[in-house]
Amino acid sequence: MKHCYKYLVPFAFVGLISLPIGNLMAGNPDRVGQEGATELLINPWARSSGWAGSNVSGARGLESMFTNVAGTAFTKKTELLFAHTQWLKGSDININSFGLTQHVGETGAVGLSIMSLKFGDIPITTSDIPEEINGTFSPQFINISLSYAKGFSDNIYGGLAVKVITEKIANLSTRGVAIDAGIQYVTGKERQLHFGIALKNVGPRMKYSGNGVSFKTPVPASTSTQTMTVDQRTAQFELPSLLSIGAGYDFYLLKDTAAIKTHRVTVMGTFTSNSFEKDQFLLGLEYGWKNMLMLRAGYAYEKGITKVDSRTSVFTGPSAGFTIEMPFGKNKSTFGIDYSYRATNPFNGTHSIGARINL
Repeated sequence: MKHCYKYLVPFAFVGLISLPIGNLMAGNPDRVGQEGATELLINPWARSSGWAGSNVSGARGLESMFTNVAGTAFTKKTELLFAHTQWLKGSDININSFGLTQHVGETGAVGLSIMSLKFGDIPITTSDIPEEINGTFSPQFINISLSYAKGFSDNIYGGLAVKVITEKIANLSTRGVAIDAGIQYVTGKERQLHFGIALKNVGPRMKYSGNGVSFKTPVPASTSTQTMTVDQRTAQFELPSLLSIGAGYDFYLLKDTAAIKTHRVTVMGTFTSNSFEKDQFLLGLEYGWKNMLMLRAGYAYEKGITKVDSRTSVFTGPSAGFTIEMPFGKNKSTFGIDYSYRATNPFNGTHSIGARINL
């Protein structure tokens, strides 16, 4: 009975969280673009974005906080990660990210990640004289995530993350909270078979407020020059909730020892049901050599993506990337460099580069 309990707890946990948003997981293309806080859909990490985010079932370490938070439970000691993304190169949008995961207890791990979007200086103009520039402003979008994950058995891992969302311009701002939850299941003689479920961006509606929705107007029926300030109501918007289900398999071409696999080929596939976007099929392939060199490619398919007239995303589907990871020190620590490219049309693609340290 105790053995069964370890297996039932994580699945019941995700099931209970899934119930309140059952109606949101419709994947209705008619609702495309009606959500807010869409930066929650941006993957700022170079390793997982290289194969189109298809590794929901196999994500490991800090990057799992975006794809499937359950994967942070695989953190052995401490992992530090920095990443920089040129988002839609040519648009002058840059994303800087930092994260830390720490192993705690026997099978647990806590994590922290921060993602900041920089849009540069945007000119301030008016509708009356649009050609006249009256200074500049710079929007500030910041997401902060805190996570905890745990291994419930040798095969099942679960995790939960809480995200704080902040969006701000000169005279308007909004804040919100979202929750992610995930499960990973690993099995097989060589632990080569992976399954994963991730529920993301579940939270209350958000709305903007501030001086930007206020204006002055003359007092009605007044003979004087008095004015009053009127506050306009702003509409609430929902978060881009989604549910991802994925599977993967590791093929070992040459086995040297039980711990070291010289040549590995991993195939990953994920189906993502979006509340306000088209549903996606994500496919990924990665080759690994002694966990020191990894080459990967991916493809994100959604309805109409192959035709310019019907495509509703700037991304055209393909992505690719690589990782170079080298050991150092006596404690088997590693230092790695990650890079990924995601094809777009228009713009000149999205480029991400990251540096990680596993202590």
